[in-house]
Amino acid sequence: MLKFMIRTAPLLVVMFFAGVTLANAQGFSAYFGFGAATDKSNGQQLETPGSPDSFGNPIVNPDLGPKLTGTFGTFGGDFMWKPQLGFGGEYTWRLSQGPFAPQESLTYRPSFYDFNVIWHPIGKSVPRVVPELQGGIGGANVKFYFTQQGCLTPGGIGCSTLSQYISSSNHFLVHLSAGVRLYVKGNFYVRPQVDARWVNNFVEFGSDWVPEYSVVFGYTFGER
Repeated sequence: MLKFMIRTAPLLVVMFFAGVTLANAQGFSAYFGFGAATDKSNGQQLETPGSPDSFGNPIVNPDLGPKLTGTFGTFGGDFMWKPQLGFGGEYTWRLSQGPFAPQESLTYRPSFYDFNVIWHPIGKSVPRVVPELQGGIGGANVKFYFTQQGCLTPGGIGCSTLSQYISSSNHFLVHLSAGVRLYVKGNFYVRPQVDARWVNNFVEFGSDWVPEYSVVFGYTFGER
């Protein structure tokens, strides 16, 4: 996630100053927010790494593949190069690691990024209420960690949780979104939205469709 943010930050800065420079003609918006993404379990038992049992079969633990849940953060920006048409990009990630295989102290942390075409279907007919539709493509990444708690003394003094990155998987995705910008004061807005991401071959979970429900807070520089 940190590497992606480092790579993305210069692009967002460029978009920001481009939006300010062209503020008399078009609008640039930057936003952040929070939401919840979900996906069902794939229902598969997880194999325990290590030696096979006495019959040569992989040892299976009682853990099933987990559901995708949790609180997600989002940040992004967009540029409306025409009154009703624009483009943008955003990054969404789970704010903390979630349990993937508790018996094995395995955790996961998913993230999504996408680049979209943006359409405001009713234009400026209602200045403070702006429906917004987005559609685009991007990628999904699921990182896995081995977590373990250790203490300096048997009495539980000086305990800490250690997390070691193990591996990750990457997937292509298609992104669709519908929301409404509500300009509450000046160019500040709140946008409740529903996102639907189709993640190709999302075998870590039970469905390739990942819905997300979120609220973002943004500001529009220039016309809106």
